Amino acid sequence: MSISTATLHKNLKDIFGYDHFRGDQEEIINNLLKGNDSMVIMPTGGGKSMCYQLPALISDGCAIIVSPLIALMKNQVDVLRGYYKNDSIAHVLNSSLTKTQTATVKNDISNGITKLLYVAPESLVKSENIAFFKTTKISFYAIDEAHCISEWGHDFRPEYRKLKNIIDSIYSAPIIALTATATPKVRHDIMKNLQISSGKLFLDSFNRSNLYYEIKPKKDVAKQIIQYIQNRKGESGVIYCLSRKKVEEIAEILQINGINALPYHAGLDPKKRVENQEAFLMDDCAVIVATIAFGMGIDKPDIRYVIHHDIPKSLEGYYQETGRAGRDGGKGDLITFYDYKDIEKLEKFLQGKPVAEQEVGRLLIMETIAFSETSICRRKYLLYYFGEEFDEAKCDKMCDNCRDPKIQIEGKLFIQKLLTAIKGSKERFKPKEIAKILVGESNSLIKQNINQLEKVFGSGSEKPSPFWHSIIRQAYVKKLITKEIESYGILKLTNDGEKFINKPYSLLITEDHDYEQSTTTAISSQKGTAADELMFSILKDTRKRLAKEINLPPAIIFTEPSLVDMANQYPITIEELSKIQGVGIGKANKYGKKFIQRINQYVQENEIERPEEIIVRSVANKSSNKIYIIQSLDKKLTITDIASGKGLTIDNLLTEMEEIVEGGTRLNLSHIIFEMIDKDERQDIHDFFSETEGFSFDEARVEFDEDIFNDDEIRLLRIDFISQVAN
Repeated sequence: MSISTATLHKNLKDIFGYDHFRGDQEEIINNLLKGNDSMVIMPTGGGKSMCYQLPALISDGCAIIVSPLIALMKNQVDVLRGYYKNDSIAHVLNSSLTKTQTATVKNDISNGITKLLYVAPESLVKSENIAFFKTTKISFYAIDEAHCISEWGHDFRPEYRKLKNIIDSIYSAPIIALTATATPKVRHDIMKNLQISSGKLFLDSFNRSNLYYEIKPKKDVAKQIIQYIQNRKGESGVIYCLSRKKVEEIAEILQINGINALPYHAGLDPKKRVENQEAFLMDDCAVIVATIAFGMGIDKPDIRYVIHHDIPKSLEGYYQETGRAGRDGGKGDLITFYDYKDIEKLEKFLQGKPVAEQEVGRLLIMETIAFSETSICRRKYLLYYFGEEFDEAKCDKMCDNCRDPKIQIEGKLFIQKLLTAIKGSKERFKPKEIAKILVGESNSLIKQNINQLEKVFGSGSEKPSPFWHSIIRQAYVKKLITKEIESYGILKLTNDGEKFINKPYSLLITEDHDYEQSTTTAISSQKGTAADELMFSILKDTRKRLAKEINLPPAIIFTEPSLVDMANQYPITIEELSKIQGVGIGKANKYGKKFIQRINQYVQENEIERPEEIIVRSVANKSSNKIYIIQSLDKKLTITDIASGKGLTIDNLLTEMEEIVEGGTRLNLSHIIFEMIDKDERQDIHDFFSETEGFSFDEARVEFDEDIFNDDEIRLLRIDFISQVAN
């Protein structure tokens, strides 16, 4: 199929509301329309979906879009339906559908109404679906999240490797494979498996200039995260943790500290998991704390920050996860907390796995360490990993290493001392022992072998143990040493390490950053750039209300850049609204009525002079009871109701409340205190606690008759006093 440039651009404007294609989009679409295979590597937020959505909408037949997650499929379908009056334009086919729903989907496809069908690989395998697809005109196959094909990818899925055979058994049509993360090795693996090696490779830049990269040491992590989020109220963010337990712990800490956060991990009840995800997408929850189970299914353009509580297991995973931020073009912060103990945990996970899998895992971990430890521009290092050269001068201080450069020193002698110590100890010790040997410290294991260590014991005593741990890590990154996984961490010299001992050469190493003295902080995110912030706020509220009415994520209705443009241009007709960035006539007709009403009202009330023409601009103890108690008190439930809700006695409930306030958290008790106790009596006991040390219950019990206060009332008043005065 051949189509003129003018027609293609007209479709882009009429359907999606955009004047111009981004990057290689136009070339990719034309290549697909000509019937050619394509491999598309494009960063998250780069516009991959447009590369198959637009050609599918203007081609004969129905495009099969293979996607790994139901949530991802649903989101894509919701977006597409937003541009059309008829929801049948796009469908999902998966196991969640009833027989009636499945029949409706197939009928719409047969009638030529449906242009895009989203399926999971498992759905393609079913014999009844294969039989149906053989009778269907298929325009092309799009393999989304194609890195799932490769064993070297960060999210390998065996069923993806069967796709080519399945496609061949159905109907031959062009294939377009798309991913946001793929090293040269992964790209090769994808194209070979799908047999599209002769197809055209489209490799977009992996650089996300709007994202700020920072690695911070793991000190007072919870405190740092809370402070960070509290300074960014109203913004959405994701926090990734290594384990489910840590997810629950961090979510609870945030909730207690007044932050609207929810957990997300594979261990949650599926219904609860979906509820939490939807709450985040609908702006009912500001922060999601998650394992890597939360990822590919999320398309929320206005995520302003991604925090890694724990270091990720691969740079591909890191890039994918951090790529969730700033997809609307606004600035995003990527903050990762680094502790080498996290690396040791990841290495331990490799024990007992096949040798080949160990090797892959070890290499991926090594790259993660290198990225964390490097003193060069983080953007340069990350892009190099994906096979892209980058001039660090263009970073514009959008990473911590460029903003606050680390000190580098000549490391030749230190590296030589380390390697000599490893060799002199017969390559039998882990990093912890090697560091001790160098500084001249002993433990039971070293004492057992002290006679063999005479030549190297204390040879690095001029530097402390943490310094040598850093040298070990940097030598590891520079491939001078390696670790045995099965023996868990025993250091060995590589061939290059052996050569270095005999013939050392100049090697720069990085001194540890003194973060306690550093004033470097993550940059604050920029919200909208609307000239009229009040108008922008009104539009955002209108969007949220409409989203709740129709049960769709707000960003699917209109993106924030679209709202910013509205706040600058004040469109008051559907036609004007359709010319706003990212809207188009379909969305304007479907969602625009309430927006132009609010804008028109605002313009009249404030005597706004509108521009004559709309200018479209392009946009480059952590008990669950405690959580329950805090939230119940915020909802103004009674003591009796709160206790019965968890099957607690009043005494147990009060004990829990005492622990909460004594731990530094305020409780909202005013509705209970005012109802139960007279104002003057409240003041009496308040004055009493003000004059005593330790807010003693026993002293209060002696001071006040039981006719005035019973034990429970004193405890409540004491809790209230600590909450208000001490906290």
